[in-house]
Amino acid sequence: MSNPSSAIAEQLQCYARQYETPAFIVGDPSWFMHQVEGVDNQEATAFVASCLSYGSRKQFLPKIQFILDCADGDVCAFLRSHKFEEVFRADDHRSFYRLYSYVAMHAFLASYARLLEAEGSLGGYVRRCASDGYGAVVCITDYFRREGSGGIIPQDATSACKRLCMFLRWMVRSGSPVDLGLWSSFIDRRTLLMPLDTHVLQEAQRLGLVESRTASMSACRRLTARLSEIFPDDPLLGDFALFGYGVDSEKSSV
Repeated sequence: MSNPSSAIAEQLQCYARQYETPAFIVGDPSWFMHQVEGVDNQEATAFVASCLSYGSRKQFLPKIQFILDCADGDVCAFLRSHKFEEVFRADDHRSFYRLYSYVAMHAFLASYARLLEAEGSLGGYVRRCASDGYGAVVCITDYFRREGSGGIIPQDATSACKRLCMFLRWMVRSGSPVDLGLWSSFIDRRTLLMPLDTHVLQEAQRLGLVESRTASMSACRRLTARLSEIFPDDPLLGDFALFGYGVDSEKSSV
């Protein structure tokens, strides 16, 4: 596949500048990590929010807010104190959100709480076991598979791992009005992987950036490589660019 045309590159660079603004946060799951205080709490809030971010925003945003409310605004303390067990009981088989039952949420949060007890923070664990974006995805999926996440974290890094890649964008990219950059000292933003789902893949196909039809990790890596040609110092600017392209495409089709 040839390099992106200069017209496409300029178009995406323009969208990135237009959409990477504080206004992007409104209605986005990244909003929640900006509502809490403390580095550890921002990290924990961001991770839990990212894990619930699938399906309709109208449905999952209230579920994230529910957890934040139950935690009195401190998700990290909610986990460390095990108060989450009062909300998500290990014997409660009701559905919490779509395929996530209260039992599954208990298993996930209990696994996360054990990680906090052992490592201090998720960032501390990732710093110890990974040196780049893909390695971070692998070590997070490996940990939760071993501990039993109830299916909330992907079992391995063969799928696109869209929500983990989005979380890593939040944690690694610094100097952004959207992303926090809490992990920028030990992961290079140039190694991050594009948060890829079917919708993003379709937008990338329309622009001729990828030919893949399945949102897999291999497709994710190919798209990221293409975006690195347009944004060599910061390939995940492409996330904002493709978001903007999709918004404008929807407007033009009305």
